[in-house]
Amino acid sequence: MDLQSKTFQEIYYQKGFGQMKKESIVRYADSKLKKSLEDLKNSTTEDQNLFKFINKALDDLEKNAFCGIQIPKKLIPKEYIKKYEIDNCWKYNLPSAWRLIYSVVDAGEIKVISLILEWHKHKRYERKFNY
Repeated sequence: MDLQSKTFQEIYYQKGFGQMKKESIVRYADSKLKKSLEDLKNSTTEDQNLFKFINKALDDLEKNAFCGIQIPKKLIPKEYIKKYEIDNCWKYNLPSAWRLIYSVVDAGEIKVISLILEWHKHKRYERKFNY
């Protein structure tokens, strides 16, 4: 199996990083996304619940950047690849059919970054990823 066909997580463990815990840091792809999350906090009850769900997901990602489900490379929207310059994409299933979309970025020997790209309702997620 060549490196091109291996997942980021497989390479991560192959290189021996799996034996030591890499610190995971959560970052947002852009400032608008962080503002959108802050706006949810002071919005309707439904949006406040979404805010809580996303914050729980962010806490989980800080503990383990690989806790989501990796999306096959062929399904990653080209707009993500172009806009965010990523080569991997992950989803974290939230309650009420929401999906948190992120990418894992290697930030050196002791850190990985969970780069938050978006969150969507399941229907929009299916359309965007051509399911």
